[in-house]
Amino acid sequence: MERTLVLIKPDAVEQNIIGNIISCYESAGLKVTALKMEQVERKVAEEHYKEHYGKSFYNSLIEFIIRSPLCALILEGKDCIDKVREINGATNPKEQKEGTIRKKYAKGITENCVHASDSVESSEREIKIWFPNLNNKK
Repeated sequence: MERTLVLIKPDAVEQNIIGNIISCYESAGLKVTALKMEQVERKVAEEHYKEHYGKSFYNSLIEFIIRSPLCALILEGKDCIDKVREINGATNPKEQKEGTIRKKYAKGITENCVHASDSVESSEREIKIWFPNLNNKK
């Protein structure tokens, strides 16, 4: 079974839609195997977004993700990574499709409610960042 990391970002937590978002994944046959809510430390946010370091939006991205609590979860299922990214929808508001989480709830390109790993490699790296005490074997 494939697994992926999902972050329900501060804007979604502030909108009180955590349950709505999780139900989208569960309705698609995906299983929540780990879940936590926390106020993210800057060093964790910087590690998570390290590929964006030096880009013009990096600092605002870090400030956004640490501004208030978020919910981190691991989802598992067949073709989980692709399924979750389809459920989430495009990052760019102009490319969002009806029925996706971002089309329903996102306020913009940064405040887009959710993050999901984009590959098996990213998933493994990100799960280790967000769930360091979890046995990270598949």
